[in-house]
Amino acid sequence: MSLEGPRIRLAPLRDEDSAALFAWINDRELVLLNAAYKPVHEADHAAWFDAVRARDDVVIFGIRLVDGDDLIGSCQLLAIDPLHRTAELQIRIGVAAARGRGHGSEAVGLLLRHGFGDLGLERVQLTVFADNEAALRTYAKAGFTREGTLRSAAEIDGRRRDVVVMGILREELEDGGAA
Repeated sequence: MSLEGPRIRLAPLRDEDSAALFAWINDRELVLLNAAYKPVHEADHAAWFDAVRARDDVVIFGIRLVDGDDLIGSCQLLAIDPLHRTAELQIRIGVAAARGRGHGSEAVGLLLRHGFGDLGLERVQLTVFADNEAALRTYAKAGFTREGTLRSAAEIDGRRRDVVVMGILREELEDGGAA
């Protein structure tokens, strides 16, 4: 299944995408935008790559440019709970030149429409570091509401950081939330 917008397409990850994802998870500066950095070994990455595509509680997509089909990132809905109809959203734009160009906003919008429309979800949530202004703007633009702050919830490079919890409900997207 592929989901296409004006500039990007969400498509299933291909075997050949593993190398790019491996490079991104080992890019210290990129990882520090949303997690503590810890180098990942190739064998561990290969096991994750196979497992994540087989999981029932995850839908993961490569983010590709419509013009040229280049892989620029990945996004996923994880911890999908069919009883409560909830999921968590994660996104990573791995190609530095593709950041700040609206591709993340477009991908989030497509992923939310898939979650609410195709998967029947009622709620999607995410967490983001409180000082990640670009991500906070992207999520707010998509219709997410800031629901709270987990104070001093993460330690990144020896520094405590606040984590913001954001959520969006089905009716909020239907009321014009996502771009």
